[in-house]
Amino acid sequence: MNPILTILAMALVTYLPRLAGFALAGQRPSPFFLRFLRFIPITVFAALVVPALPGNAGELPIRLVAAAAASLTIWRFGNLWLGILTGMGLFWLLRLIT
Repeated sequence: MNPILTILAMALVTYLPRLAGFALAGQRPSPFFLRFLRFIPITVFAALVVPALPGNAGELPIRLVAAAAASLTIWRFGNLWLGILTGMGLFWLLRLIT
């Protein structure tokens, strides 16, 4: 495939959703869509954490405990950043003492 054509196709795929966002800027999203958007941060968090759970050799139990603590914190308090801090803090603490 021609490199220029490839670059133009990539630009089109990149900028078309942005232009659609500008076209919808004055619209009010439906309640369903607003509920849908509430789940994006936790979904991205899970997508980043789950593939990294196995980690290095021997770290799986520590990582599972830290991930469980982070999940419970997020579930209980509804704060993603607090969950991340809890999970990372517990992970480094457990890693330090084991």
